[in-house]
Amino acid sequence: MLVSCHGIELSDAFLSVSKAISNKITNPILEGIKIVAEDDTLTLSATDTELSIEKKIKANIKTEGEAVVPGKFITEFIRKLTNEMIELELNDKNQMIIKYDDSQSIIQCYNVLEYPSFKKLESLDYFGIAKKDLKTIINKTIFSVALDDSRPILKGVLFDIEKNTINAIALDGYRLAKVKKNIISNLDINIVIPAKSLSEISRLLDDSEDIINVYVDKSTLMVDFGDTKLTTRLLEGDFVNYKQIISANYETVCVVNKGQFEDALERASLLSKVGQGNCVKFEIKEKNMCITSNSELGNIKENVPINMTGKELFIAFNARYFIEHLKSTADEFVKICFNSSANPCVIVPVEGDEFLFLILPVRMIG
Repeated sequence: MLVSCHGIELSDAFLSVSKAISNKITNPILEGIKIVAEDDTLTLSATDTELSIEKKIKANIKTEGEAVVPGKFITEFIRKLTNEMIELELNDKNQMIIKYDDSQSIIQCYNVLEYPSFKKLESLDYFGIAKKDLKTIINKTIFSVALDDSRPILKGVLFDIEKNTINAIALDGYRLAKVKKNIISNLDINIVIPAKSLSEISRLLDDSEDIINVYVDKSTLMVDFGDTKLTTRLLEGDFVNYKQIISANYETVCVVNKGQFEDALERASLLSKVGQGNCVKFEIKEKNMCITSNSELGNIKENVPINMTGKELFIAFNARYFIEHLKSTADEFVKICFNSSANPCVIVPVEGDEFLFLILPVRMIG
């Protein structure tokens, strides 16, 4: 192998694929990044066997070949050579010679034959979605996935796809996030995508209206960004029947300025963090929501104007759950719906059904 390319493009490629290298290495070969030089293209790829990222860049290929280089080391090394033209040469000792300016470095490579092959899709079924919509779906759901291993299926986000509509759902037993978007599709399928993979997909997305294709089969998903492809295994198992959790009717409905409500919650939560449970209490009456928190340091009382219909209510919540959901939306006003102090509430748009956030209350003692 003998190739040359711009340092900035090579650094960007290494940085992109290195996200697929696991922090928990059980097989040393998985610490590597594979480089394939063919025609006029340099293809870099990395995998932890669950998530794989591949990126192609243009290069001057003098001699074709392939190698597996130490991933994290070379990513950091090339990152310091972004202003240089770089030449990569694989010698007969399976060493990568990196030449730049008037200098050179030599890195020992792994055995390329030991590197695992990427998971291939068994079908070409796909749906198209605007990049900004997929980014919104991820950003509004991913913080609600479960973090523990007791129910592995909940460590991912359910994509419930029915023709031209996708409902994305994440839940952890304390709250649920649901986002609805239009897509270009004839599929009728449910898949659960690991949160880690969605996080990496989000990094590669911008806020444009450009349509991106997402390919799926029963066990694998692949997002095609053109010069970059991300492939991930899907989680296996039955997801929670989320439709049974969400109530169709509510006894108390409040419309509130999202910014005012979020600011009040953040101030109240500062004190609640000092105590136990990060608990804040809502007293909902007529045109006012009184938010209180208490600890040994003192107490905070915040009054937020609301437009309320239905019954007055006294209820408590973990403030962090509310704040995380509110931060994920840019709506000026949101609607909060309650049934009783023992039932979950939902946060929804004032108009439409693009998102729904469900939060379980905290049981009050005394």
